[in-house]
Amino acid sequence: MSLFDLSDRAKKYSEELLDFMDAHVYPAESVYDVQMRESGDPHFQPPIVEELKAEAKRRGLWNLFHPHPGRGPGLTNLEYAPLAEIMGRSHLASEACNCNAPDTGNMEVLELFGTEEHKEKYLKPLLDGTMASAFAMTEPRVASSDATNIELSMVRDGEDYVLNGRKWFATNALHKNCRVMIVMGKTDPTAAPHRQQTMMVVPIDAPGVTIIRGLPVFGFQEREGHAEIDFADVRVPVTDVLKGEGEGFAISQARLGPGRIHHCMRSIGMAERALEMMCKRAQARVTFGKPVAENANIQDWIAESRIDIEMIRLLTLKAAYLMDTVGNKASRTEIAAIKVAAPNIALKVVDRAIQVHGAGGVTDDFPLAAAWAHLRTLRLADGPDEVHKRAIARQELNKYRECN
Repeated sequence: MSLFDLSDRAKKYSEELLDFMDAHVYPAESVYDVQMRESGDPHFQPPIVEELKAEAKRRGLWNLFHPHPGRGPGLTNLEYAPLAEIMGRSHLASEACNCNAPDTGNMEVLELFGTEEHKEKYLKPLLDGTMASAFAMTEPRVASSDATNIELSMVRDGEDYVLNGRKWFATNALHKNCRVMIVMGKTDPTAAPHRQQTMMVVPIDAPGVTIIRGLPVFGFQEREGHAEIDFADVRVPVTDVLKGEGEGFAISQARLGPGRIHHCMRSIGMAERALEMMCKRAQARVTFGKPVAENANIQDWIAESRIDIEMIRLLTLKAAYLMDTVGNKASRTEIAAIKVAAPNIALKVVDRAIQVHGAGGVTDDFPLAAAWAHLRTLRLADGPDEVHKRAIARQELNKYRECN
């Protein structure tokens, strides 16, 4: 038995999830495309998504990510990792199972730091899948990879805070079901660098909140949207502060660790599907009198893709195991490593698959172009590659400083 063998319950969920994907999710992709096209609205909520959610809930494939028993099945990171990979094979599966970002991270934050009112008003409908949420941290005027740069001001005024500033790439803010945001801003510019930030719960329709636009990503307008949002004298009750003033940075670290491993496993799922498509296409297409698959360079791409995927999967499973056994803080090097490696490796595999598909690979006739755009964006989401590499390098250097 290996360290990363699936537990019995993880095997059970994997088998049931694979059946759900084959029976419902993959067939729904073409229906989704038709419904989106016919709506004429890039942020339309297609009926097929709600049908998938109902079926996933009926099957018990719901809130699989949630570590707290009673909210979900209470799986460990190691048990959830292969399930996230399976869902990552389709752009519909995570939402169908109520396991999509940023809702997963927001549910975790509300579970850990929300008041009873927050849990009743926001967490409960999020867990039920009847509401969506956004996370507003990134800003257009500063390098937000350094959270101490954040400028959105949160000024105490009696029993309220008054928010002024601008955010962008608030994913999910244009989702038809989005009702609430978790917003990070600066409450005390004079405090220690990591005590200046605070997180608050803000209804998306609060007076003074204006959605400026949805930002396209490589020309794609994502259905959930990546919104630029203006905050002009937005009043937020003191009771909507999460954990306490100055706790924003600590909350962000608690939120982003699990989120990063979810992203990485979904990336591996995308890479697996791209490899499958590459193999099928290479065998089906004939050039110069023989199948494309018989060309040595194509076989190299296929072999390299399998090697790459297996390496990143093992590293990600190691990170998941360490998160379960020694905690997120002690696993920060591995979490940073997978956040760099998984999107980069998945990008390579998807790019090879696009090349094998020829001109068709860059169209919407196949899911590869959208997958490439998503993965390239993921190299920036939750911190750019360079920030994670810097963290890894510091950890390595510290080993030798201690020796001297």
